[in-house]
Amino acid sequence: MEDKDIIALYWERSERAIEETDIKYGRLCRSISMGIVDDTRDSEEVINDSWLAVWNTLPPQWPKLFKAYVCRIVKNLSLKRFTHNHALKRKCVYEQSLEELDDCAGHGAAIDDAVMKEELVKTVSRFLGDLSDNNRDIFLERYWFASSLEE
Repeated sequence: MEDKDIIALYWERSERAIEETDIKYGRLCRSISMGIVDDTRDSEEVINDSWLAVWNTLPPQWPKLFKAYVCRIVKNLSLKRFTHNHALKRKCVYEQSLEELDDCAGHGAAIDDAVMKEELVKTVSRFLGDLSDNNRDIFLERYWFASSLEE
């Protein structure tokens, strides 16, 4: 089923929209979540919370890139779960990758600021555009999917 058709199901408030989202993107979303929370039960809970979040935001949203929209929700909820689960623990795989990126972004950088965020997006896009396909895939695996260095 095409993304626009799935989004239309959400706008119609059809529960089939969630089923179709899970069929099309469930495997990818579970992979993203497991790469961050590293726990099957937590990952499944994140996925269920993600489907609810998509349900609650469509409408009024009509995302241009539905796959990216769903993955962003999954990643953000996974990060919240990770933070909750590891509040007292340090040097986890995902935290290590975030520290590596923090060194690149600078200390105390206000990335939430719209101008800084836009500039960061442009910089990362230029950087990724200059990489070979293989190196770009490796970068995305490490910093988007939070894969370990061994993977």
